Amino acid sequence: MANTSRKTTDSKTTDTEQDELPGPMAVLRAAQTQLAELTGMTAESVSSFERTEEGWLLEIEVLELARVPDTMSLLASYEVRLDPQGELTGYRRVRRYERGRSDPHKR
Repeated sequence: MANTSRKTTDSKTTDTEQDELPGPMAVLRAAQTQLAELTGMTAESVSSFERTEEGWLLEIEVLELARVPDTMSLLASYEVRLDPQGELTGYRRVRRYERGRSDPHKR
């Protein structure tokens, strides 16, 4: 019986450690929300994301200036860094473009 209890305790510890870190979808949603709150602009989509040693790195497309017609609206791509728990640690605008005339993206 001692072994059974021990295995249960070990698996609970492993489950708890895994439960502490959010999955990719939770991170994407949290990043969009946090960036929108900080900038006051609408986060439209996440165009890229990756898990890094420091946490997460995302590129989020943001509506910076709505115009009529909508194809003339100004959008921007923001590089967003998050810690492993999904808390925003920094962001910067990497490009700005009109919705109807996107420029080539070079990295």
